[in-house]
Amino acid sequence: MFNEFKKEIDLGGRKLTFETGKIARQADGAVLVTYGETKVLCTAVGAKTPRTDLDFFPLTVNYQEKTFAAGKIPGGFFKREARPSEKETLTSRLIDRPIRPLFHENYKCETQLICTVLAHDLENDPDIVAMIGTSAALTISGIPFLGPIGASRVGYIDGEYVLNPAVDTVADSELNLVVAGTSEGVLMVESQANELSEEVMLGAVMFGHKANQEIIQAIIELAQACAKEPREVPETPAKVGEVKTKVQELADAGLREAYAISEKSARQNKIAEVKASVVEAFAEDEEATDMMVGGAFKSVEKDIVRKDLIKTGVRIDGRDTTTVRPIVSEVGILPRAHGSALFTRGETQALVVATLGTGQDEQIVDGLDGDYREHFLLHYNFPPYSVGEAGRMMGPGRREIGHGKLAWRAIRPVMPEKDDFPYTIRIVSEITESNGSSSMATVCGTSLSMMDAGVPLARPVAGIAMGLIKEDDGVVILSDILGDEDHLGDMDFKVAGTDVGITALQMDIKITSITEDIMKTAVEQAREGRLHILAEMASAIDSARDDVSENAPRITVINVPTDKIREIIGPGGKMIREICETTGAKIDIEDDGTVKVAAVDEQASQAAIDMIKNITAEPEVGVIYTGKVVKTVDFGAFVNFMGARDGLVHISELRPERVEKTTDIINVGDEVKVKLIGIDDRGKVKLSMKSVDQETGKEITA
Repeated sequence: MFNEFKKEIDLGGRKLTFETGKIARQADGAVLVTYGETKVLCTAVGAKTPRTDLDFFPLTVNYQEKTFAAGKIPGGFFKREARPSEKETLTSRLIDRPIRPLFHENYKCETQLICTVLAHDLENDPDIVAMIGTSAALTISGIPFLGPIGASRVGYIDGEYVLNPAVDTVADSELNLVVAGTSEGVLMVESQANELSEEVMLGAVMFGHKANQEIIQAIIELAQACAKEPREVPETPAKVGEVKTKVQELADAGLREAYAISEKSARQNKIAEVKASVVEAFAEDEEATDMMVGGAFKSVEKDIVRKDLIKTGVRIDGRDTTTVRPIVSEVGILPRAHGSALFTRGETQALVVATLGTGQDEQIVDGLDGDYREHFLLHYNFPPYSVGEAGRMMGPGRREIGHGKLAWRAIRPVMPEKDDFPYTIRIVSEITESNGSSSMATVCGTSLSMMDAGVPLARPVAGIAMGLIKEDDGVVILSDILGDEDHLGDMDFKVAGTDVGITALQMDIKITSITEDIMKTAVEQAREGRLHILAEMASAIDSARDDVSENAPRITVINVPTDKIREIIGPGGKMIREICETTGAKIDIEDDGTVKVAAVDEQASQAAIDMIKNITAEPEVGVIYTGKVVKTVDFGAFVNFMGARDGLVHISELRPERVEKTTDIINVGDEVKVKLIGIDDRGKVKLSMKSVDQETGKEITA
């Protein structure tokens, strides 16, 4: 017999309800969370035996949206949910990031968290609901989770912070920020902003953190009523301490020598050499496992780097805490690309390419809240050679999708409106070298490549990654962190923006939380670094080129009456296909009568426009047209002269003299010049050939 429990609170003017004990009762923890009418089932299951072969915590988070949640049937041939969408992948990462640091360090049981969207009211985004539900499911599961956490979305509308704004109002907000954390402090921030100040951004983080406290308290009260007994976590074996002491003695001098080397590959080679000698020293110690020795080596390595940095303020590569590595910005490096840039910062390098397309290149996104078309695409690739490794080449993983979306968020607020720049824009960032913050290099390279392509950005955007080393009372904030500083540090804090304000902010904390004062110092230090990077980028290009590349399609926008759209398309699309095949142009027609004609060649574009105008224009009496004979009859010939419009040239209008037989003068397929001489009450068009000189196209006067 299972007992059911329920907890309900008011959050942002809507009811937030936790229910457990009714659904998914065999999971270690299962909570159905309802916010408004959005429902997400969150489950937590931990294996009963630990993975002794792993030196990391095997945690998997799967967020999944079922289309039935919004009363839809999946598209595609199989009509069932398939691989995760971008939204599902990003939300899985969003859930993972704040909870991962909160598991006991000795807990190594494989743990899986599954969040299933069961209902979506199209008002409350299920991602926040899933984060809250995951926290609740873990807290009652007995799994050694040092939570709970709370999570909120914060908007900024008319100068006021808004808690969990409805889906349809997020577009009107100057900010879309997600903040998660414990009662002690913030653990994770993800945001997109319209060039907001550091003060506004920090205020939003603290606003969300305060709102999270009510959520955390509700989960605690739910756990007090129904949580399972906490699992026992194995104590650290005494042998671990012995191994670390010996590793300290064996590796200290070598590691200090290694971390005096500023060049990454040489430093890594030296570290590998030191580690190999340490492993060899333990070869005959059967109690000291490879994992134990490896873990001790990492711990010693971490202690040396962190404590030396706090003590001296000098970093691995010799920089102080605020200096940004040397930057080289180049544009226009690929001759056939519409826009290209090579951005190099120290040992991190991104080759970023911009391609301009038409409306036919837009991506159709099928989401729970409806289908929409996206005209700005950013794809990030991280090949193994960028870090000097050989590895499998597969499709984009969660990391690639997450980094690409972060860069997308950073650039999106300064993009031109689609009506002003009617192109589909695809950015591809190839990370050709990596040693710290390739996502921020992507932001810088994207800004440069788009300006090189002639995309009129409001302002250039740059990004910088900040780090944190916190040991007892010692705190050091690092600008432009290296890969090793990210790996050995306590914080990855990425800030992107213009010289006006912040456009994207992402923060991940590896310790239990950080304070408001630390965040305030970090964002200010990041602002100074960002302005420095923008100045360095300006040496290559500081604003968009006056025109798009000669290799890019030229898009001309014209407007036609909506009742003429059908005529332009023609039966079964015949007419628009003929225009495209004849001229080589691409044509997009919108429901409001907006027609976009795209062609690399200006003459092709003009030819397509002329054909469209001929179709949509109203015939005028007295005007001379060029047409084609489409049918001959005893009493004359029908001539197609304006798109799908035909007119009759009566046999008496073929020649000044009497004509016995129509086909003696013209046949089907002949191109002729005709003058419109009348339109009767039924709309029938009367044409004349005898009034026009067929050689010159000029009117014949008596």
